[in-house]
Amino acid sequence: MTALRKYLRLESPGLWRETPSAQLREVVVGLREATIVLSDPKTEMALAQWSLPALTRLNPGKLPALYSPGEDDAETLEVDDTEMMAALDTVRTALERRRPKPGRLRGVLLGGFGAVIGSLAVFWLPGQLIDYTAAMLPPATRSDLGKLALQDLTKVTGSPCTGKAGTAASVALGLRINPTHPPHVLVVRDALQAPLALPGDLLILPEKLLQSTETPDALAGYILNATGQAALSDPMRPLLEKAGLLATIRLLASGAIAPEALDGYGESLLIPPTPTLSDEAQLAAFQAAKITAQPYAYAVDKSGETTLPLIEADPFPKGSQPEVLSAAHWKALQDICNG
Repeated sequence: MTALRKYLRLESPGLWRETPSAQLREVVVGLREATIVLSDPKTEMALAQWSLPALTRLNPGKLPALYSPGEDDAETLEVDDTEMMAALDTVRTALERRRPKPGRLRGVLLGGFGAVIGSLAVFWLPGQLIDYTAAMLPPATRSDLGKLALQDLTKVTGSPCTGKAGTAASVALGLRINPTHPPHVLVVRDALQAPLALPGDLLILPEKLLQSTETPDALAGYILNATGQAALSDPMRPLLEKAGLLATIRLLASGAIAPEALDGYGESLLIPPTPTLSDEAQLAAFQAAKITAQPYAYAVDKSGETTLPLIEADPFPKGSQPEVLSAAHWKALQDICNG
């Protein structure tokens, strides 16, 4: 985002309240490409991660600025640093301008070209319309739709686990994998068989994978593979296919999809997609993240026969640099559903 580039990596103090009844807590607010990271100023441990597209200011024009991670979220953040307030408000304004405005397409459909556009919607390949819509959606809308998909998914997986230490570890893991554009890592207890990437940089992990994976390096490999698959095949496309052609057109017109349009979508997400990333693409991801590939390769195939290219061409055969997670963070992440 152009509006964010000059603020990238900006940090400031802030006061975070995790719940309405919790005490205010001093934090360091770190601005990243698509998220805000809240960290403990003494230990530098990440405590929470908020999506920038979903960021909401609760008291426009008043000081200190009060933000929440979404309209329905109970968490709040107070910021009185002038530069950080300017950065957050600039980003919010830029994202708001990029949201589809209600009636934009509707006006066209009702105008002189309505018949032409309507014909295109019917006779133009629906897949092409869906691809076009997926490519045109701004980050704020992608974040909204990702949350809707997660909402339907939790009907079968249960709500994401929220152990405090584990949540902090999940934030740290996302930042270690990609410091400027970290995935928002969440863990669910049931039904999900493999890591799942949703629109809005959501990365959902099954709890059983945490229990069966021996090292954080191997887990990072699964996440790199899932995020790489999402970059290759946009997870927005199957979501729009499920919603249908009319809902996609309404999305272009209003910037929103009715939640009921995704009823049952979560069940379809339980089937792991067929891997399509090449060995070269996977190795490039490990190289960029400075993570060793061998633990993941052996986790996928204990014999190493089918993952030999990842083993032989491991860009960091002596280990990830730096480590993916500390021993304490790794233990906390594995216990995220117990606390």
